[in-house]
Amino acid sequence: MLREGNRGVRVTQVSKALGVSKPSVTAALKKLSQDGLVKHERYGYVELTAEGEAMAENIFRRHEALRHFLVDILNVDPKIAAEDACKVEHYLSPSTVERLTKFVEFVMTRPKGQPQWLKVFNYYL
Repeated sequence: MLREGNRGVRVTQVSKALGVSKPSVTAALKKLSQDGLVKHERYGYVELTAEGEAMAENIFRRHEALRHFLVDILNVDPKIAAEDACKVEHYLSPSTVERLTKFVEFVMTRPKGQPQWLKVFNYYL
């Protein structure tokens, strides 16, 4: 999410975005590099490998599914939903997230618009 175009990102950008120290980012990058998920040379750009890119896309998809569920179904404040999605995405199994994603897609893409039960639920809230 931080990179612009095909360029990598700097440790400082990651540090600021996550609200953690640069040494913490560097330590995490060392582990991710050993796992073959990123390419990072000291003082250089951080770039995802193909495997890292696939994993990042999967994590982002999980996050978005949870965020949409919280915002669009449960009517949670978007800022709180984004924070909660970050926390929850690490604890749900892939099969649960897949079901949740399909549920949100089903509810939000109905040809007749928002289902009646969701309107009633929002009224109840």
